[in-house]
Amino acid sequence: MVNESSLSTAELNNRIRILEDNIRQLIEQAAAASGEQNEARIADRLSQQNEELERLTRERDARAKNEPSKK
Repeated sequence: MVNESSLSTAELNNRIRILEDNIRQLIEQAAAASGEQNEARIADRLSQQNEELERLTRERDARAKNEPSKK
């Protein structure tokens, strides 16, 4: 995992888009998965992706609050 503060805003936004796509794909996999082991593995991965997405989104929001308004 990369320290979010070391990412540029563009890199942060790109990583958020990647995570959102990963989460969408994991949800699709979960819907098609059969078997308890597969479902548990997908659920764990989905939880990890959601945690990282929340962390990066908080970082992006904090940066947006600290940036001067561009009017």
